[in-house]
Amino acid sequence: MAGRLDGQVAVITGGSSGIGLACARRFVAEGAVAVLADRNPESLAAATSELGAAIVTELVDVTVEADVERMVARAVSEYGRLDIAVNAAGFGGFGFIVDHPVDEWRAVIDTCLTGVMLSTKHEGRVMRDAGSGVIVNIASINARVPAEGMASYCCAKAGVEMLTRIAAMELGPSGVRVSGIGPGFIDTPLTAFTQIVPAIRDAYVAATPLGRAGQPEDVADAALFLVSDDGRWVSGDTLFVDGASMQKAYPELHKLAGG
Repeated sequence: MAGRLDGQVAVITGGSSGIGLACARRFVAEGAVAVLADRNPESLAAATSELGAAIVTELVDVTVEADVERMVARAVSEYGRLDIAVNAAGFGGFGFIVDHPVDEWRAVIDTCLTGVMLSTKHEGRVMRDAGSGVIVNIASINARVPAEGMASYCCAKAGVEMLTRIAAMELGPSGVRVSGIGPGFIDTPLTAFTQIVPAIRDAYVAATPLGRAGQPEDVADAALFLVSDDGRWVSGDTLFVDGASMQKAYPELHKLAGG
């Protein structure tokens, strides 16, 4: 049986772990090949061992434009085209605004927002010239839900949602769709800290009406819908994959961290 992405070429930032790796697995299972980009050489090597000839890897820091440009060029040189992009690279921080070191603020904004802009810029150029393509930017429920101590992450993800809307407007006339996904609490290496303080994980689950933490595969399935022909009339919106957690108050992490 033919896969939904047979013959398609993808690039995935943050592609060697968490949501990015889950997307890579899902896309490859549906017939795609992919360039996985990450700044962690060990996890890239592990992804290659798992996915084999269906992927190639690039060591990329998404805040460095030359790295992003090289990532996109690798897809074209290796496979001759670029059909799909998932921009999943990112990380968070914690600090109240009045105490927030500006270098930490800039690090989160640069990776989570500027990195998505640079990725969309270079992916979008190739897709625009080809007359087709799909870009999916990974935002967060924190694009809309404020959280004390998470100003840099919330502001970055709010920016990703707006960037997605504008990119969809600009690239739509060239046949390129741009959408977002806003995950809720997902079990990934970046949320592993919640295992150290069980009260934090418990609070996230309690704030999720569906009663469990999300898994990277939950997001990958949504991404597959958006990048496949099933999502052909979807562009400019962010799909929130969160177990309805946006309907409840965000956990007060600063109160829980003490136990």
